[in-house]
Amino acid sequence: MNNIVQHITNRPMYLYILLLSMCATGGLQAARILFDNFAVHVVHLNGNHIGMIQSIREIPGFLSLFVIYILFIIKEHRLASVSVLILGAGIALTGFFPTYYGLIFTTLIMSFGFHYFETTNQSLTLQYFDKDEAPLVFGRLRSLSSACNISISIFFLVIGPFFSFNSLYLFFGLTIMILALSTWRLHPEKKNIVPQQRKMIFKKKYWLFYLLTFLAGARRQIFTAFAVFLLVKKFDFSIQEIAILFLINNLVNYFLSPLIGRSIVRYGEQKILSVEYFALLFVFCGYALVSDKYLAGLLYILDHVFFNFSIAIRTFFQKIANPEDIAPSMAVGFTINHIAAVVLPAIGGLLWLIDYRIPFLAGALLSFVSLLSVQSIPAQLKQTT
Repeated sequence: MNNIVQHITNRPMYLYILLLSMCATGGLQAARILFDNFAVHVVHLNGNHIGMIQSIREIPGFLSLFVIYILFIIKEHRLASVSVLILGAGIALTGFFPTYYGLIFTTLIMSFGFHYFETTNQSLTLQYFDKDEAPLVFGRLRSLSSACNISISIFFLVIGPFFSFNSLYLFFGLTIMILALSTWRLHPEKKNIVPQQRKMIFKKKYWLFYLLTFLAGARRQIFTAFAVFLLVKKFDFSIQEIAILFLINNLVNYFLSPLIGRSIVRYGEQKILSVEYFALLFVFCGYALVSDKYLAGLLYILDHVFFNFSIAIRTFFQKIANPEDIAPSMAVGFTINHIAAVVLPAIGGLLWLIDYRIPFLAGALLSFVSLLSVQSIPAQLKQTT
């Protein structure tokens, strides 16, 4: 296993994806630390506003299928760089638009960058690394991105209190843009990669991948839209407390993510995903019932830990997919992932006004359906059928 890891980390595409992944996840980390306090204390938004913004945020994810057509005019690894550049621009602009509609505008820019990067990131990883390597790559990328996020959390704890929201958004946005531009001097591509189809792919044999992707998107959006908002709104978490929470979260993930990748190789996708969905049943019920501030923070950490298990959905697809279907299927998968995500946060925001527990109980129900669905994965899935 160690020899495989060493072989992986010396490849140009791995280093290229790693740099962009750290930029994308680091930028998203900074934006998430700031967002809820910025929304509550500066823009003065409520649960229904947050739900609507999160729904609009997912529109670019729903439109990820257009990546297929963009690849006619730009190479896939270059699109990854451009996407991170756009993400940085959205972050840099946020502090200049401290209104509800301004936050919608900058969130859309960030979202286009992040979602188009994630589509190309997943596609490139599955194309350039084989079935035994891809889980390890995903795990290492998550781990090292967590290390980057740890540095960002420490920054907010030590330096953040002395700067305005505007300054912090601008600093992180410009830094990401500069790093994204620097990747244009790199040439990580290989010529012997299987050419990808340049059209949308829908195949019957991929039905379970589509279903699990849809359920994951719906469930994840409840977490993204309302978990931190619950901590800020109900338990009055400050920016520094959110930063501490993210710091602990990323410390755990730094050590755990490589183990998750190794576990997928050893135990298979069915067992790993079953553990995730069974655990999330209790996590979402906990969000709805918890009344202790620190227990709520613990649930958030557990939620994030089990989210990392979802890389097994992609490696499951890699095992059943035709090699030329990977890029278009990742784009289509992102669109499927965001079908529910576009409408669910807005609906959840309205339900929040009735009772904040309802969105989290819905998340528990989605976790249960996911647990049932994943049993259709063969326990010992081997090569492409």
